[in-house]
Amino acid sequence: PHTDMADFREVFAKAKHIAIITGAGVSAESGVPTFRGAGGFWRKWQAQELATPEAFARNPSRVWEFYHYRREVMLSKHPNPAHIAIAECERRLSKQGRSVVVITQNIDELHRKAGTKHLLEIHGSLFKTRCTNCGNVAANYKSPICPALAGKGAPDPETEDAAIPVEDLPQCEEDGCNGLLRPHVVWFGETLDPDILTEVEKELEICDLCLVVGTSSVVYPAAMFAPQVSARGVPVAEFNMEATPATNRFR
Repeated sequence: PHTDMADFREVFAKAKHIAIITGAGVSAESGVPTFRGAGGFWRKWQAQELATPEAFARNPSRVWEFYHYRREVMLSKHPNPAHIAIAECERRLSKQGRSVVVITQNIDELHRKAGTKHLLEIHGSLFKTRCTNCGNVAANYKSPICPALAGKGAPDPETEDAAIPVEDLPQCEEDGCNGLLRPHVVWFGETLDPDILTEVEKELEICDLCLVVGTSSVVYPAAMFAPQVSARGVPVAEFNMEATPATNRFR
C-alpha cells in the first residue's frame, strides 16, 4: 500500500468536514472478540447463526445468553489509543471550527466511552434494547440485564443452554407493555435504520476528507460509504494492518 504521510498531512490540514468510518479492527486492541474469522465461535455457534431475527424467534433465551455474555465482556473493556486519538481529533478540530463525525459499525460503545460526541452507530449498540411489542428503544447498562441471566452466557462449547422462559427474559418497562426486549443491534438480514442512513448520507456528501479505520470494507452497506466519497474525488485514507478489497479505490 502507498503511504505518503506528507501528502496526507497536507490534505488533513485543509479539511473542514472529516468523516471517519470505523469497524471491528479499531476495537480489537481493546480485547473485544469480533466473532469473525477463525475461532469466532460462541459455544457451537458463529455469530451469524445467533445474530438473526430467525434465531431470536426460535430461541430468544440462547440469543440473550450470547448478548448478555458480550455485554458483560464489554463492561470490562476500555478504549484503546485508536479510540482516544479519534476523540481527541474531534475535540481539537472542533475548537478550530472544523467538524469530525465518526460513523461506526461497532456496537461496543468504546468511541462513546473515549469521548467522541458526533457518533453515528449504524449497527446499533450492545447497551440499547428495543421492545418487540411497542418498539421503544432505551439505553440499558444493567449488569446482569435481568436476574435470570445472572451467571449465564459462558462461551465454552460444553455449556448447556439456560433455556430461560420468555417471561423471565428482559422485559419492556414502558407503562403496561411488558413486551420482550431484544438487543437494539442490526442483525444479519435486517436493514439499517433509515434515519441513521439519511444522517450518514448527509455527512458523506459534505465531507472533504474520509478516513477508513480498522474495517475490511466488506460488510454492506458500510462497505459502500468510502468508495462513494472517493468516487466524487474526495481523498480517502485507509488505516489498516493489511490491504483490503477497497484499498485500490482509495488515494
